[in-house]
Amino acid sequence: MDTLSLMGAGFLHAMSPLNLFAMALATAVGVTIGCLPGLSAAMGVALLLPVTFGMDPATGLIILGGIYCGAIFGGSISAILIHTPGTPASAATAIEGYQLTLKGEAARALTVACLASFCGGLLSCISLYFFSPPLAQLAMKFKSPEYFWLSLFGLTIIAGVSSKSMLKGLMSGVLGLLISTVGMDPMEGVPRFMFGQSALYNGVDVTCALIGLFSMSQVLMLAERKIRARPAATKFKNKFALSFPEIRRLSPTIIRSWIIGNIIGILPGAGASIACFLGYNEARRFSRHREEFGKGSIEGVAGSEAANNAVTGGSLIPMLTLGIPGESVTAVLMGGLIIQGLQPGPELFTTYAGMTYTFFAGFVLVQFFMLGIGMLGCKGFAQISRLSDAILIPSIFLLCVVGSYAIHNNVVEVVIMLIFGGIGYLARKFDMNATAIVLGLILGPIGERGLRRSLLLSDGDPSILFSTPLCWALIALCALGLLSPLLMGRMERKIAGKAAAPSDRA
Repeated sequence: MDTLSLMGAGFLHAMSPLNLFAMALATAVGVTIGCLPGLSAAMGVALLLPVTFGMDPATGLIILGGIYCGAIFGGSISAILIHTPGTPASAATAIEGYQLTLKGEAARALTVACLASFCGGLLSCISLYFFSPPLAQLAMKFKSPEYFWLSLFGLTIIAGVSSKSMLKGLMSGVLGLLISTVGMDPMEGVPRFMFGQSALYNGVDVTCALIGLFSMSQVLMLAERKIRARPAATKFKNKFALSFPEIRRLSPTIIRSWIIGNIIGILPGAGASIACFLGYNEARRFSRHREEFGKGSIEGVAGSEAANNAVTGGSLIPMLTLGIPGESVTAVLMGGLIIQGLQPGPELFTTYAGMTYTFFAGFVLVQFFMLGIGMLGCKGFAQISRLSDAILIPSIFLLCVVGSYAIHNNVVEVVIMLIFGGIGYLARKFDMNATAIVLGLILGPIGERGLRRSLLLSDGDPSILFSTPLCWALIALCALGLLSPLLMGRMERKIAGKAAAPSDRA
């Protein structure tokens, strides 16, 4: 089948009643999670990953994609109404959004956020459709040496860029690599670090690790603090509507932020939190109404929200084609693919092309559900942001335990989840990186097999690792990955400082 036929068939499958219902429910759940300050899109996807077991892979991925997109948008609701970003991706939205709320224009700010999120997410699907197949074709040329360097590239990018300290990020990645050695040796079948537990025959279960690192660790963080109620959400005094001149004014900002968010999403390790500040900063730079910034600018809200939602489609491209997640959420999604028995790479666009294009179509339709749910349900979701930690903590704990037990109906999986919850808690305390641990756990076996098979084929000659142009290209990317934290960290601090300056003066 050609690409157009696959795209058409994907939309037909995605529009089945079951998939449409799954999209609506998953998007609503994602927005709910995004509204709750302290929770994150990665946590929501990890927590509900076990729910997708036994489902058709395309339906399961659509559900996870709906939670992802919904949570990124949902963070803007609490950012606008109570000046507390629900997710880090909405940090820049709070600057202008809350100022609009103080002026009695909360509904207008939410409308702008919803429309910009929809446009940014929908436009990002263009790159998802047109960039993914060529990259998948390139990945077909990869052999054992290339897979070794590819896994190393993934570790250097994620561990470096996603952490405040490159050293701590790399330490997190090494910890994940050590944990990935638990289980049977992939080449010789020798037990390694199993401690007599047959449940560890296939290694540490990725889902248990994800739930523990992203969800249970958050429970421990919330429990450590004093139980508190959220600030009251502002009541809406104006209508959810934008005039045609306002839409025309916002259009250049949305298109600019879409391009920024897409590029940031495709670059592994950058993430939506950087994109939102870049989008906000460029909206202010090109605005004809700079005097509004810091006092409540709809362009500032649109710039931030279009950029962070454009990351969603872009970040899926390296994950699906090369197995290199763009950020923490796609790291969890990659775990979901592996659990379904699917390996990221060229096979997703050949053997499993029908499933992949159904997921792409579902990702497009999720944007429309997000727009409808956002416009109709903002008032209700605003009240969700007031939930006390006293309710959140036991609810999330129960979901963690039930979700990890349901994987194989085994108490050992619950224990593993709790252990990783402790690891995730300590990682947060010491500014380590949970995403890098997950990447080490996932990419470790790929890199080990690539290295050992390469050396086996060359009778132990390491020169095979430098034998092709692709190897050298990936080595250069590894070097860039090690240097990028310095450049990205400096850029983020500079942009965040400029973005906060008008608000401080106000």
